[in-house]
Amino acid sequence: MIVAYHSFRQRLITFCASKSLLPPLGSALCLLPSLALPAFADTATEEDRKLAKKAASVQPVLPTSVVAPLTSQPTPPAASNLHLDWGMFNAAGGSAAGFGAIGKTGQVRWSEDWSALRTMSVAEKKKDWFNRLKYIPLTDKGDIWLTLSGEERLRYIFENQPVMGTAGVTNASRVLLRNQYGADLHLGEHVRAYAEFLYAVAGGSNTYGYQTGVQRERLDLQQGILEVKGHALGAQMGVIGGRQLFLDAPIQMQSARDLTNVQLSWDGARGYAIWKHFRMDGFYFMQTNKQPIDVFADGTNYSARLYGLYTSTALPSFSFMKKNSQLFADVYFLGYLYNGAGAAIPTAAVGKTQAGSSRRDNIGMRVWGNVGPFSVSLNGVFQGGQFRQAKSDNTRPVRAFAVNGTVMYSMPNLPAKPSVGLQADVFSGGNYNKTSGAVGTFSTPYVPLPYYNDVSLTLTSENLVGVGPVANFMILKNLGLKAHIPVFWRESTDDAVYNPNNKIFAARGGLHGGFIGTIPQTQLTWNFAPHWTWTHDIAGIVLSNGMRQNGAKNGAFYMQSLEFKF
Repeated sequence: MIVAYHSFRQRLITFCASKSLLPPLGSALCLLPSLALPAFADTATEEDRKLAKKAASVQPVLPTSVVAPLTSQPTPPAASNLHLDWGMFNAAGGSAAGFGAIGKTGQVRWSEDWSALRTMSVAEKKKDWFNRLKYIPLTDKGDIWLTLSGEERLRYIFENQPVMGTAGVTNASRVLLRNQYGADLHLGEHVRAYAEFLYAVAGGSNTYGYQTGVQRERLDLQQGILEVKGHALGAQMGVIGGRQLFLDAPIQMQSARDLTNVQLSWDGARGYAIWKHFRMDGFYFMQTNKQPIDVFADGTNYSARLYGLYTSTALPSFSFMKKNSQLFADVYFLGYLYNGAGAAIPTAAVGKTQAGSSRRDNIGMRVWGNVGPFSVSLNGVFQGGQFRQAKSDNTRPVRAFAVNGTVMYSMPNLPAKPSVGLQADVFSGGNYNKTSGAVGTFSTPYVPLPYYNDVSLTLTSENLVGVGPVANFMILKNLGLKAHIPVFWRESTDDAVYNPNNKIFAARGGLHGGFIGTIPQTQLTWNFAPHWTWTHDIAGIVLSNGMRQNGAKNGAFYMQSLEFKF
């Protein structure tokens, strides 16, 4: 084993000397020879090996983008060997605990916990070469250890009429490359530090919107946190400070912005506490200011803030249709404070907006989980707050709402293990003819999950009603298919049509009613090898006569992503 390691080390040094790798990838890999990678000694007892083998038996799962909004969970949910045991909140791949879903890797890489490798046998470790990078003990006791992670993602996107023909280009081809590497240092049981670095490049033909920091980014700190955690008052508690991803919010309201090269990160702090049947998470963040200006130049955007309190209660378990069932009741407050193009509201004059800043106070409740073979998610939000007109003392209250529901029926005993259901959403609209009184347009300034409603980023969760079937199939063990066919209307015919990129379409009352169109979309995901995923997303934008008569154009969207993660 030692001879093999030194042989590999010498080859890697020779390869790095050729400087044939991209800078970010080369920097990460060429650090490996300097690491004290352990020769995995077979010191575990037979009982330890059995326990480790059982803990390591988690099956690979498809990326979150191809998983239905909810999946059935047993009661109590089983703990993964890749995250701490959150008890009842292990549900939905651990995302019920508030740190994102975890399969073979986590949506948030610092939410992974590879300490199970400490007692894993040599034979189990050898099944994956990258296990050498997941648990690197730095002391004899193994209480201080390091985990390395990485991602290389190559993405191609084609749009023949981007933004419904209003982007100023046609047949846009975009090529996106993301290099992302992290190191997670555990300093005993109660303290750990995580750093993640990002380098992103973008190009193509007939491109648009590339000069922002969401597609191109020079080498910078994507995440950097310090966590202090422990047990108190019968709960697992912790405080996480620094730059971080945040996913403890309904996906209709906030996501990691993973469709672009650069994810949405925040500067601030959160504190969490998880009991047996109840958890809470308090947070205050300012958005990271992503600008592709210089190396390590990203600062903090103090005018874009996210703050609040999220709670979740595991309701009593029960049986339905002879299946274990578990529901969760989430009650939350999310506060948004923001300005710029995303805060502007449309006026009666075609193409004109009223600039200003906005504070949105979201009070909501979500009931979700599984009832026998049915996965359910019901979410309701009241959005209050205030709109403050730019260069004026004029203010208007906000009175908006959203109601969301998804029901899926799973048939795991059938070929392809289909799950079929219905998704329905209502996001309130306002009235662009009014210059006073309440603003009624629901606002989601911090990137709702595109895969939830519209992967093409044609429409966003403002003044929108959407209804359509959803279906998921596991064609093979490592090949998944998802289809969603939503039909969209404006919730208020006195309000505009909105795009996720802060675009308010010029079309107004000439839309002849509220019907917008339909955006059928499908996704095929193939985990063709360990750590490798190849994904294809296809969507068609089929608009109403009213939209096309007002200048909008039908279109097609295609995206393929080749991703390597360890």
